[in-house]
Amino acid sequence: MSGVYDVLKERGFVEQVSDEAKVRAMLEKSVTCYIGFDPTSDSFHAGSLVPIMALAHMQRHGHHVLAVVGGGTAMIGDPSGKTELRQLVSKEEIDANAEGLKRQLAHFLDFSGGAALMVNNADWLRPLNYIEFLRDIGRHFSVNKMLAAESYRTRLETGLNFIEFNYMLLQAYDYLELYRRHGCTLQMGGNDQWGNILAGADLIRRVERGEAEALTFPLLTTAAGAKMGKTEKGAVWLDPKRTSPYEYYQYWINADDRDVGRFLALFTFLPMDEVRRLSSLAGEELREAKEILAVEATKMNHGESEALKAREASRALFSGEGGVDESSVPTVEMDRGRFEEGIPAFALFADAGLAKTRGEARRLIAQGGGYVNGRRLDAAEEMITAGELKDGALMLRAGKKKYARVKAS
Repeated sequence: MSGVYDVLKERGFVEQVSDEAKVRAMLEKSVTCYIGFDPTSDSFHAGSLVPIMALAHMQRHGHHVLAVVGGGTAMIGDPSGKTELRQLVSKEEIDANAEGLKRQLAHFLDFSGGAALMVNNADWLRPLNYIEFLRDIGRHFSVNKMLAAESYRTRLETGLNFIEFNYMLLQAYDYLELYRRHGCTLQMGGNDQWGNILAGADLIRRVERGEAEALTFPLLTTAAGAKMGKTEKGAVWLDPKRTSPYEYYQYWINADDRDVGRFLALFTFLPMDEVRRLSSLAGEELREAKEILAVEATKMNHGESEALKAREASRALFSGEGGVDESSVPTVEMDRGRFEEGIPAFALFADAGLAKTRGEARRLIAQGGGYVNGRRLDAAEEMITAGELKDGALMLRAGKKKYARVKAS
C-alpha cells in the first residue's frame, strides 16, 4: 500500500496538501479517506472523474475508501465555485439520486465485503438539533475566518444566503462524524473545497484532539479552456442513457492533442512509462494514444464490450469503411412525414444535433463539411427526402468525426 501519495502526485492529482510529510507518512499505513459527492443528479459527468479515480487509486493501494453522498448538505447548497444560490432539491429526489450514483461508482470501486462504503451524511445531519449544534460545533468557528475563505468571499460580491453560510460548518461536521464512526483521517476533494476541508480537520483537532489531514485536486479545464466534461452539446454523462457509449468514446478520442498525456495519467490506470511513451507521439501517430485513452476510459465506465464496439464503429466511420454497427452511433428519431415533404439540409443537421444553430449548419454545409450517407452536400438548402432513407434511416456527418444517425418513424 506504500507509494500512493507519489502515484497521485506523479499523475497530477495533487493541488494542495495540508502537510505533505505527514500525509506521505500516514499513507504508508492503511488509512480511511473520504470524498463527498453532490447528489443533485442521478448521474455523474466526466468532470467528476478526478475524485472518483483518486478513490480508486487509494483502494488499489490498500486503503479504506468512503464515498459520502451529501443527502444532508444538498438540502443546503454548497456556495463553493458558484456565483448564485444553487437550486435546492427535495429529500426524495436526493435519496433516489444517491442510488444512481452508487451504481456508477461500482464501475470504479469495489463495494463487496465493505471494501468501499457509500454513506449518506443525511444520516447524521437531518436529525441534528439546531441549538445543540450551534452550542457544540458552531462555537469553534470564527465568522471573520469564514468570511476570508475563497468560497464565501466570491459569493459576498453577488450575495451570500444565510442558509449557505452554514455549509462550512456542516461539511466540517461531516469530517468529525466520519472520524468518529470510521476512523477517517484524510479528506480529499476539489481545490474549491480547500477551506471547508481544513475547517473539518481543525474541528477534529479541537473536539477530539485527533489528527486529520487534507488533500485537494486541481480544478481541470481543457487546453482550449473548456470546463472538463463539457462539450458543445452539454455535459458528458456517465449514464449511458444520457451519453451513449459511442458518444462517451468520441469525447475522449477527440481530446485536444495538448490534453492527451494529462488525460492518460488522470483517467486510466496505464503505467506511467506507457503514459509517457504515448504522450511523446506526434502527428498521425498521436491517434494511437487517443484511441487507447478512449478505449481505457470507456472500458472503465461502460465495460470492455461497449468500449471495443465503440472503437470499431469509430474506426469504420473515421476511415469511411462499411460494415459499421450503426446502433453504436447516436440516433435521433424524426417524423417520417418530414422526409416525405422534404427537409432542408441545414435544418436536418441542426435538428440532429450536429450544429448548435441553423445558421451554424448553413456555414458547415457551405464550407463542404456536411455529408448525407457519405455524399457531400453542395448546398445548405438542398432538400433531403424519403428517397435518401436506407432501411428507414440515414447517416449524417459533420466534418471528419461527428456523426448522427437519423431514423424516420
